[in-house]
Amino acid sequence: MIDSSDLDFDRRHLWHPYTSLADPLPVYAVESANGYRLKLADGRELVDGMSSWWCAIHGYNVPELNRAATDQLAKMSHVMFGGLTHEPAIELGRRLVEITPDGLERVFLADSGSVSVEVAMKMAVQYQHARGRSRTTFLTLRGGYHGDTTGPMSVCDPVTGMHQLFTGFLPKHEFYDRPPGGYDAPVATAYLAGLKAFFATHADRAAAFIVEPVVQGAGGMHFYNPAYLRVFRELCDRHGLLLIYDEIATGFGRTGKLFAGGDAGAIPDIMTVGKALTGGYLTLAATLCTGEVADTIGRGEAGVMMHGPTFMANPLACAVAVASIDLLLREDWQARIHRISRGLSLHLRPAARSAAVKEVRVLGAIGVVETRDAVDVAKFQAFCVERGVWIRPFGRLIYLMPPYVISDDALELLCTTVVKYVLALQPENDP
Repeated sequence: MIDSSDLDFDRRHLWHPYTSLADPLPVYAVESANGYRLKLADGRELVDGMSSWWCAIHGYNVPELNRAATDQLAKMSHVMFGGLTHEPAIELGRRLVEITPDGLERVFLADSGSVSVEVAMKMAVQYQHARGRSRTTFLTLRGGYHGDTTGPMSVCDPVTGMHQLFTGFLPKHEFYDRPPGGYDAPVATAYLAGLKAFFATHADRAAAFIVEPVVQGAGGMHFYNPAYLRVFRELCDRHGLLLIYDEIATGFGRTGKLFAGGDAGAIPDIMTVGKALTGGYLTLAATLCTGEVADTIGRGEAGVMMHGPTFMANPLACAVAVASIDLLLREDWQARIHRISRGLSLHLRPAARSAAVKEVRVLGAIGVVETRDAVDVAKFQAFCVERGVWIRPFGRLIYLMPPYVISDDALELLCTTVVKYVLALQPENDP
């Protein structure tokens, strides 16, 4: 049982994400979790609006996933993947090839989302090298976020992203404005003209164009028309670049599509998945690519893919991922996403009346309230916990990505808590 001395140790010694140890934000001790609820050590229960950073799509303490984990534990928790293989990895690879867009048939199993992006970038560089091209630059969009390790950081937005401190340490890549906002907004002719000029200027040095399809996640929860993906595909083909989709945040149904870029008619050469892959149970990710990419790398100077994490294809994580995918596909996940989307649209709408709110937007099971000024995280979270909900904002974004199993009443509570908070705000520049 966590007591005050434990919390004091935590405050003095444990780093939490994007938190200062000199002046740490308050933390709330969780004793257990079940369904869509978190139980705190003091006995209070909170409706989870975050799916533990978007990964616990089935909720918590899921019988099917528990069983997959315990069954696999009885066999082996880990074995090296170098020179060995095992059933969970084979079955997970089979599932991923079956459900991802056609042509993505080679699977590299990584140990986190950020590492899967590192692998994707290295794949692109090795591919170009094998074709006799010295191309090590990447093209990408402003407003993007791809992870916190070095390669992914270098293709995150260098100005508005979270990694400005590392300018000079990171490789320099080329960024173009993100597409105009709005999933249903018409394609902007002027934007396309500028994008084509951008490719014409920089593509001869570039290995690939990397993008979060349709939804830019931690870079701003920005939604754009899937039609732009077809333009990205055409420009990459024209200039000899690979197209990489980062589906770590969007994969496995979150946007209302199994994969956000899946229905756009623009299949990538490389795609990364993570977060929801194991239903939030264990860290695991995957980088998929076409046979052409893999075969070209195999004919290159190295002859092999130059990456091999110690915990690559961890059997325990793979077994849970197989169970998570099977559970998702067995349920009517599209109906669940539609229900959540309808509830978010209905119950977040009143937030737009606040002078402190810039925009309210919803796509699939993602609800966003963008404020005009940065949200006071500690104050907002205390407000939420007092009302029995868990929501973690960042910057000017209060967003909801609840587990797919959430009830209508619990979803309404999440939304009305956000609305109450923003209706009481005044923008900082108001008298």
